[in-house]
Amino acid sequence: MTQAIPPGMTAVTPHLVCRNAAAAIEFYKQAFGAVDCARLPAPDGRLMHALITIGGAAVMLVDEFPEQGCQGPLALGGSAVTLHLYVADVDATVAQAVAAGATVTMPVADMFWGDRYGRLTDPFGHHWSVATHKQDLTPEQITEGFKAACGGQ
Repeated sequence: MTQAIPPGMTAVTPHLVCRNAAAAIEFYKQAFGAVDCARLPAPDGRLMHALITIGGAAVMLVDEFPEQGCQGPLALGGSAVTLHLYVADVDATVAQAVAAGATVTMPVADMFWGDRYGRLTDPFGHHWSVATHKQDLTPEQITEGFKAACGGQ
């Protein structure tokens, strides 16, 4: 019997529109250790569909097709979405992503919720938060940490 959600996929899967999706795949391989799983080119060479995995999680990509209303963050002037990536070593991953062409938008730092965390924008306009979970905290500890981070308010 066919499964409603294919093997290797989850109910929610990011699907990124990129200006030059093939270049984006190469960036994600260099920056985040992505694995290139599938590519389906259109007759004109643009990617109609591509699939990579990052840390075992599926991410779909497509080239811009403005004639079909399919545009990426560079064409739209930004993105309201952030992809969150948990990794074993956030400092090393952020440095690797920067070396591959990402821009740091928030330097890596220890956060009140127990993660070491930073934010990036990739060369294709997509926002990423990257973190390593350092300690398990209770909701009360997180609330106290938040108050302390906000000047006691």
